[in-house]
Amino acid sequence: MDRHGVDRSLVIPFPVVEDYRAEHDLIGRAVQRYPDRLFGAACLYPLMERSRFEDEVRRCRERYGFAALKLQPQYHGLNPMSPLSDFFFETALANRMSVVCHTGSGLPFSSPCLLMPPARKFPDLTVVVGHSGGGIFVHEAIVAALFCPNVVLELSSLMPHHVLDVLAYVASDRLMIGSDLPESVATETGKILLLDIADDAKRNILDVTASRVFGGPC
Repeated sequence: MDRHGVDRSLVIPFPVVEDYRAEHDLIGRAVQRYPDRLFGAACLYPLMERSRFEDEVRRCRERYGFAALKLQPQYHGLNPMSPLSDFFFETALANRMSVVCHTGSGLPFSSPCLLMPPARKFPDLTVVVGHSGGGIFVHEAIVAALFCPNVVLELSSLMPHHVLDVLAYVASDRLMIGSDLPESVATETGKILLLDIADDAKRNILDVTASRVFGGPC
């Protein structure tokens, strides 16, 4: 982070781990040690016993102050638009978390448009569309943002021209940078810094939007 000029990062567990609680504790201790540098996100299999799922998300929030709940459709097998999935979004809302959802690879449940029904059903919940559809489905992500004001688009894995396509329809204060993986930080930050757009738009994408969504200082 220091090497690439990153002030704060959202730390998310890998979606398939042997012990999700241990991973959350690992991240939680890091957040407690570096509260001005890190946000935490919970990620666990949502189709376990409902009370276990809800208890762990609540523990992450109350003990460590986690700011987000991650949905990884290709591993979690959860259809975001099904009413049977409402509990996932309700749990995030009850714990004052945003939902970050992977989109792009992993169809059928990773399509950005599937996030529109829950975003409209829970208007007080911020829904972050990870990867903005991953290029192939970027226009679906744009439509989701146009029709759902609580949808925010995260731009990792998009090509620069895709980001310009997004900016033609969605204000920069609803866009945020992402690295996807630590190895990609330089590429993802450079992609935004080199765009021919206003400095205010760059600042929103690189800083302001994520700080607002996850609760940090701008």
